Order: sequence, then C-alpha cells, then structure tokens
Amino acid sequence: MPRASSIAKARADQRAGKAPTTQAGHFVHDEIEAVRQGKHGVRSAKQAIAIGLSEARRAGIEVPPKKGATRARTRPAGTKSTPPKSAGKGGNGKVTPRQASSESKATRARCHQGAQARGHSGRFTSGAVRPGQARGKHPHCC
Repeated sequence: MPRASSIAKARADQRAGKAPTTQAGHFVHDEIEAVRQGKHGVRSAKQAIAIGLSEARRAGIEVPPKKGATRARTRPAGTKSTPPKSAGKGGNGKVTPRQASSESKATRARCHQGAQARGHSGRFTSGAVRPGQARGKHPHCC
C-alpha cells in the first residue's frame, strides 16, 4: 500500500504538469525503501520498479506501458483453451529437510538484494559496458 505522502507528492506533480513517470517515481522510491528495510524481498531491481509502477497505476497515475508490451486479450474464434499441464515431474509433493533449509537460506539472502544502492547507478545497469569489453574513445569515462 503506497504511503499517503507519496500520493500527495504525485498529485502535486500532476497539478504542476510533470510527466507521469515523474509522478510514479515517488511510488518506486517507496518500494525500493520497503525492500531495503526488509519488508519483502524481490529478485531484482527491475521487479521493485515494476511493483512501484503498478502501485502508481492503481493510484490513478496514467503511466504508459512498457514499450512493446502489448498483449492480445481476445482469443481468435474457433480456438479452444488447452487443459492445464501438470504442476511438476511427479512425486508426492513433500519437501525434504535439506530442500526446506536451502529454500529458507535463499529467501533470506535475496531479501535486500534487489534494492542495493550500487545496483541503481548507471555503471551497473544492464546496458552498461562491463569490464574487459571494448570501450569508446575515452576508456576512463565511457
């Protein structure tokens, strides 16, 4: 649930005529802070951003969808739905103690990983040049 202060800031940005993404930034910031405090875990920073944008949309901010993210909502005439596939490879559905232990360790480990401050800087984004790759004219800055 977004904080009232975030909604108020977003409404103020809306009255000022700022872009919808700027308005939604308050919700994204709240989400990242919630992850840093350990309120819930996310697998990546992109997931935290997506949750924040979703909350902004629910609050009435008209954030445009991701580019190329159009989905067909209707099924062509004459096609049938396929039956759901089985959940797994079989088994009795019980979890062994070793599996349970490793799952809980993994959950604790990823509690804060999606909101690390260094993960949001330009150098560590998915499009950044990684060490060892060819760089541009000025290797110290770009």
